Amino acid sequence: MALQRAKGALSFVREVGETASTLWWDFFDWLAQVPLRQLVVTWVLAFLLACTPVLHPEQAAAFVLISCGLKVLAGGKRKAEIEARAASAQAGTESMERRLVEAQMAALQAQVEPHFLFNTLALIGQLIETDPPQAAKIHTHLIEYLRSTLPQMKARGNGTLQKQIVLSRSYLAIMQARMKARLAVSIDVPPELESATFPPMMLQILIENSIKHGLEPKIEGGRIDIRASVNGNMLQVDVQDDGVGFNLHAADGVGLTNVRERLRLVYGNRAELVIETPLEGGCRASIRVPFAPDIFAESKP
Repeated sequence: MALQRAKGALSFVREVGETASTLWWDFFDWLAQVPLRQLVVTWVLAFLLACTPVLHPEQAAAFVLISCGLKVLAGGKRKAEIEARAASAQAGTESMERRLVEAQMAALQAQVEPHFLFNTLALIGQLIETDPPQAAKIHTHLIEYLRSTLPQMKARGNGTLQKQIVLSRSYLAIMQARMKARLAVSIDVPPELESATFPPMMLQILIENSIKHGLEPKIEGGRIDIRASVNGNMLQVDVQDDGVGFNLHAADGVGLTNVRERLRLVYGNRAELVIETPLEGGCRASIRVPFAPDIFAESKP
């Protein structure tokens, strides 16, 4: 019997403690959310009650001091919670935006790849009968291109500028075989910049854009110059052509829009895509990103 009474008392004490704890945290949360104006009104009422037998002046003063201190603590807690929720929501939004842009980039590349592959395979088929050595050379370039591009399409994060240049050389070699004398290419990338980190597939999109909208519409074709340089702490990669000009480039905004969005999501306002019209004509597209050499590039296979 005594044991049961002890258990009952212990249960009662536990319930009282839980109730007190709940009331305490409810009061604390109320202090965190209540506007200061309403809290001041509560303090005034407490002092008015102190003038009556209901509440002693010392109790009213203690209530004001304690509630004031708790308001400061609760307000800081409330502010931290709001900022944490806002940061979490922003991170979630940015993550969704990044996934959307990556999906758009993949969809864009999926649209480009079949067209490019079918044309290249058709060209190889024609050359097998007329120029077998040239067909074999293009076949080799195609294998190199696919070997470079497929892992990059699946990769997340940044690669190196060297990987993008290798991919571009294979692609341009195939395009030169198709366009022959209508396409001249120059690539000027200093060796010390090859290990710099650079977003995958972006250089490829600029080159494809230049050929499709700048050089192919031009009867005599033209030239593409690819250059890389460092200005301060920024790496700049230029793709310049002497094609039909900027207006036709601007007409097809899907690829360039995706490049801009991906730069914004990865680098914020620290990177940009700049489209310019050189004095000599044509178009120059420049990607500018923070210069960050990949210190592990030499040890990678």
